[in-house]
Amino acid sequence: MKLLLSTVVVCLILIGLVGMAARPPLIGSPAPEIALKDLQGQEVRLSDLRGKVVLLNFWATWCKPCKEEMPAMQAAYDKLRDEGLVVLAVNELEDVQRVAEHVRSHGHTFPVVMDHDNRIANRYGVVGLPASFLIDRQGIVRERVSGSLLTEQRIADMVARYGAMGASAPRSAEVMK
Repeated sequence: MKLLLSTVVVCLILIGLVGMAARPPLIGSPAPEIALKDLQGQEVRLSDLRGKVVLLNFWATWCKPCKEEMPAMQAAYDKLRDEGLVVLAVNELEDVQRVAEHVRSHGHTFPVVMDHDNRIANRYGVVGLPASFLIDRQGIVRERVSGSLLTEQRIADMVARYGAMGASAPRSAEVMK
């Protein structure tokens, strides 16, 4: 009986995880709206960034790989923001003061918003950190990157591939390594 109960519990957990992983926005589909507060308490909406290429990155201060890829995101943002790149970092479940201190001490200048209840991360199907989505100028999700670190070159390549004004969008890709 205990074995049967344990098996049922494990199956339910796995079904829940698969269900979460199945919910990320479909590559090639419109990105779900985001409306979250930044570190100054101002609302940031993804729809307000239409016309820009958005690198949407889910992260946390305790996540070592997240911290390792943030300098590359900052460097790409510094070099490509005049070409329309916006890095939008979505912090999951942490305290605003802790996140603000981290951002200040590391010199990050890209927008950071707070997902206090994990609602947006769940909407995007994020089950591990870091997780990033590249959203083109029309608001279409073009790539998902999870399980591998972003580099400055990788970000530049994605922006070049999907960020050209007026260019027809090439076939989208999902990257999971």
